[in-house]
Amino acid sequence: MSKEDTVDEHLLKVFCALMAEGSVTRAAVKLEQSQPAVSLALGKLREIFSDQLLVRGRDGMVPTERALAILPRAQALLADLTGLVDATAPFDASSSNHSFTIASPDYMAPVFLSEIVDQIRRKAPNASLVIRALGPDFDFEGALARGDVDVVIGNWPSPPAYLKRSILLQDDIVCLMRDTHTLAQGEFSEADYLSAAHIVPVAYSIAHRGVVETHLSSLRVSRARTVALSYFTTAPYLLLQSDLIFSTSRHFASYFAGLLPLVVRQPPIEFPQMVFHMLWHDRSHHSPMHRWLREIIMQARNRIVS
Repeated sequence: MSKEDTVDEHLLKVFCALMAEGSVTRAAVKLEQSQPAVSLALGKLREIFSDQLLVRGRDGMVPTERALAILPRAQALLADLTGLVDATAPFDASSSNHSFTIASPDYMAPVFLSEIVDQIRRKAPNASLVIRALGPDFDFEGALARGDVDVVIGNWPSPPAYLKRSILLQDDIVCLMRDTHTLAQGEFSEADYLSAAHIVPVAYSIAHRGVVETHLSSLRVSRARTVALSYFTTAPYLLLQSDLIFSTSRHFASYFAGLLPLVVRQPPIEFPQMVFHMLWHDRSHHSPMHRWLREIIMQARNRIVS
């Protein structure tokens, strides 16, 4: 790289997008630019670094060793630039065309996420929203650190301590089952619960198990994990013609019991409440735009609670 060569914010964005997407086409879509513009920027980057940076592979573009070495510093520089602008520029929601990204399990969608979408559409009509599903294959901590995700919403017994957090909701754990289930009426004992066939959620990550599994483990008991799901809103429909039961939050269970022939029962084991957190990274804590999004989420929470 010569002294005359410079890597500006535009080239940093293109480089990071190409590394994330492994495709000029997908990077162009992500950046809302044309493919020729992204290809031109890649050519400039190759010239500056005297390296191909990304080469063709079987399933897309593959980064070179030089590109992998550059990436962490490029991400840090881009985060610093974004933070500098966000921390000083006022945020006008009514005219913003920013794309916000929230990561959340899909069971938040029927009640909570729909309220957030409604609030954003009303107050920032030109903005867009991406909702990413939480799951074991999604590194939400890394996504927050890189700025790929603005906030993460979910429930953990102990969320990562280094992240900023706010409690959104607290809800009881109940059991959801079809209305003709053998446990839908009458006695419902701990033995019944533990021997029943259960739908269980796939944990967000190995390090962060759910409330039910954590509590059962503390009691040194276990349940039959008959069906494991990443998509929680599928669970109520799997209950309709099966002997399965699903332990979930009261809000979620009550919503689907009002739509489908399902019943909600109090579990025979006293579980701790589910605590739903909003998590965000320190890098975006002081951003007016990010603060606005967090306020929108809290307003949605207040409307649901009230």
